[in-house]
Parts: sequence; structure tokens; C-alpha cells
Amino acid sequence: MKVKFFLYSFLISIQAIATPRFVPAPPLPSTDYAINGPALCATAKETLAYLNKGSSYDPLVIHDGKVFKVPLARIKATLTFVCQHQHEMHDPAFVKQHFDFIRWYPDIEQAKPLRSNKPLIANLPKDKILMTKYYVHRAKVLTKPTAAYPFALYALPKDEESLILEEANAKPKLTRFQYGKQAILKGALTNKDVPVLAYLNRDDLEAALMQGTVVADFGDHNQLKIFNVHRTNNIPYDKAKNPYKQERYWYFKQVDGIKGYGKDAEHKITVNSEVTFAADLEQFGLGKLLMVQYPDKTGKMVTKAGIFADTGGAFQNNLYQIDYLTGSYAGREDFYKATRHLPNYITAYFMVLKK
Repeated sequence: MKVKFFLYSFLISIQAIATPRFVPAPPLPSTDYAINGPALCATAKETLAYLNKGSSYDPLVIHDGKVFKVPLARIKATLTFVCQHQHEMHDPAFVKQHFDFIRWYPDIEQAKPLRSNKPLIANLPKDKILMTKYYVHRAKVLTKPTAAYPFALYALPKDEESLILEEANAKPKLTRFQYGKQAILKGALTNKDVPVLAYLNRDDLEAALMQGTVVADFGDHNQLKIFNVHRTNNIPYDKAKNPYKQERYWYFKQVDGIKGYGKDAEHKITVNSEVTFAADLEQFGLGKLLMVQYPDKTGKMVTKAGIFADTGGAFQNNLYQIDYLTGSYAGREDFYKATRHLPNYITAYFMVLKK
């Protein structure tokens, strides 16, 4: 059964029996918001440009939302307003004056099957959202394989480099669809017509596949290149498996910035750290603005905001988690040191511009 109610003149639908729940509620008191307005605006502009391609271009994510509906016109107006007032987004009074807030409670039932081998999910509170963190991985790479750097980061196979995504996906005999990750790691593509972008060690390759982007340091005069996922072998990500044992594999391409969501590499959204969330875009839709709050070590309330502008295999049917883009780090140790102050669970509110 669905219960419908009006919130300041726009319609929101919630599931009355099953979680998740979305409830109008003001954010917790805070004297100042740690919202980077210019970075938020930059990501908002990129996301808005993608939304403006229209739902016919990418109906999977360009929609009002399935579990939490906000008309696309309101989503676009919200993103536009963020840019128009980017230097005022740190002011709690200003933000509360212009936005409606809808608190998000997690889908506990959906998370239950993963509790046995996922401690963060096992300990998920009923009133908080799981906030994992991701980063852009910086890796030392080589142009030729060595014993220490034997694993190739592959570009798109030559047999589809002139095909748009829809044309390529209609051809199941293409090289991209023939191999899982484990076979590729063992050399299945070595003698195929597949360009190599760089050679990495195993940990760096896995980080690139998991994070979707890698900043590659070739070591010659500080030459850096950014590679982002291009197309996948279409094998689903198995949330019950260790990342190293997955069969899902991504082919990469060189890009000019950190990329978030995009159905093909030519039109991916350029995103910024600390204002971008990966989430279940198929269910929520692209472009929603989310506020997160949590107490720091002193008990002071920290308030941040970001845009749903990225996703990943782990977010399929996932209404209890977001992934926060934190920055760029040389490895997990640096990443953990820089982010250990961030909590695992946060209070979350969708922000929608008032009419």
C-alpha cells in the first residue's frame, strides 16, 4: 500500500509498509555548514547538463525517482539555485529558508541478507544511512610490463572503438563480452587487439577497477594521466564476493578530470571531491541533493552536502548506503589516514528547493 502526502506543494510517495522511509524533518542544529559552494556548483552544472539531455537519452537515471519522487523540474531548479547562491550555502539560516528537507531512513530489510559477512551492514542503525568512502587512486605505472607491474589496464577493444554503446551492446560476440576478470588477469587478452594504457601491480589495478578512476604516474617528468572506466563486460558485480574474486571487468579511457556517472565515456559527469555521492541512481534518479550530518570528536555537529552524481555495481538495489568521494590518494593507507575522522553512519536529508 502506498501512502501519499503533500509537502509544500509537491508530491512525495513513500512505501507505508516496507522501508526505506522518507519523512519531512528539519536538519539538526548547526552554527555553520561545511559546504563547499563552488565545488558543489561545479558538480551541479555538470549534472544539470546531463539531465538536460532528457529522459529519452538515459531513462535508467533521468527520472523523478522510483522510491522517492521529486519532479525533474524541481531537481533542476535545485541544482541551478545551488550555483546562483554558491557562496551562501554555508549559512544554516539561508539554507533552511530556501530548502525543504526530507529525512531518509534506510531499507533495513534489504540489507539483512548481507549482514553475515558485512560488519558495517550488520551494525547499520535503523535511523542512519551507511556512508562508505571512495577516492581517486594515484598509482605508479609503467608503459611495459615487469615482474612487479605485470597487469594491463586495457582500453576498449579495437573491434568496437567506432561503435556507440547501444550498437556495441547489440553485438554479443565482441571481445569485451567474452572474458571475465579472472581470465583477463591470467592473460586472456594478451594476444588480442586490445590497446594497453598502462601496466600496474595487482593492488593498484584492483583499486582502479573498484574506484572507477586512476591517476596514473608514469614517472617521467611528473607526467600524470587520468584514466576512467569506459565500458564493462556486462557481468554483474556480486556483493557477496571479495572484490579480488569478481568477474566484472572494466575497460578504461583517458579523460580530462574525475568522472562520475555516464552511460558512456563520452558524456560522463565531471565531479568534485567532498560534494559527490555515489548511490542507487536507478532507484533514486540522478541529481538529487543530499545533506549529511554527524558529530565530530568534540560533539560539534558537522554538516555537508553533495549530489547524487555517481554509482557503481555495489549500489544495485541498495537503499541504505551512499559512497562519499573524499579526494585523491596514493593508496589505502593514505586514504585511511585522511578519512579516519569520518563516520560510518550519518543522518541524511534530501534537500529540495522550495517553490
